[in-house]
Amino acid sequence: MAVALRCCRRLPALLYCSSFATVRGLPQAPAGCPALLLDGCRQCGQQMLLTRQLATKKAKGKGQSQARVNISAALVEDIIDLEETSEDMQAVVEALKEDFNRNLSVRTSPGALDHIIVVTKDGRFPLNQLGQISQKSPQLMVVNMADFPESTAAAVKAIRESGMNLNPEVDGTIIRVPVPKVTREHRESLAKLAKQSTNKSKEALRKVRSKSMNQLKKSKDKVSEDTIRLLEKQIQQMADGAVAEMDKLLAAKTKELLG
Repeated sequence: MAVALRCCRRLPALLYCSSFATVRGLPQAPAGCPALLLDGCRQCGQQMLLTRQLATKKAKGKGQSQARVNISAALVEDIIDLEETSEDMQAVVEALKEDFNRNLSVRTSPGALDHIIVVTKDGRFPLNQLGQISQKSPQLMVVNMADFPESTAAAVKAIRESGMNLNPEVDGTIIRVPVPKVTREHRESLAKLAKQSTNKSKEALRKVRSKSMNQLKKSKDKVSEDTIRLLEKQIQQMADGAVAEMDKLLAAKTKELLG
């Protein structure tokens, strides 16, 4: 009797859901669906909601771009963490921005040397942890390696190979770093380095994208092909947006460097 009463209570809601699905053109619950008796076809209702939210329209006419997919992360959190993917992609963009600001400037400053990585027998360390960096004049920076004299040669090598067009000179534990003149060749060299850094960042971005796509492939047995395709499109759109942001950063930095 109790089971019958519970089923009767659900009947109006089920009839309403079925009518709503017919009017709105959504897929109705399949005949004999066990979820109808168990929980008001919650599974079918959730699938209908996801189908409607993920729906996109094909481009109509020439010159019109296809509608963007905007999938709610909460609806697909059991398939993939879209927020984490977005954060990973944005982290790559932020790293490129930081690299531009720190290492690619027409006027070399002491701060530009701080994070040059020095490889020693004890590990890898930023230059500012091994030596004291100062600027003696607009044309000369000095690195005092008195605290770690055994790392002087490694520091010189790191500065020379930093890609900043620097040619350090050694005097005991003192490393003198002449600041290059701002010539056209120097500006073009920096612009070339900016391009190289951007390409490396795009490669890192592709790895993030590939990782997410591979994660989707593992879920193909759990969700429909349409859902997988829409998620793939969403991830591709996120990657395209990050690439566009990188290209804008590169264009602005190139303009700044070349004057």
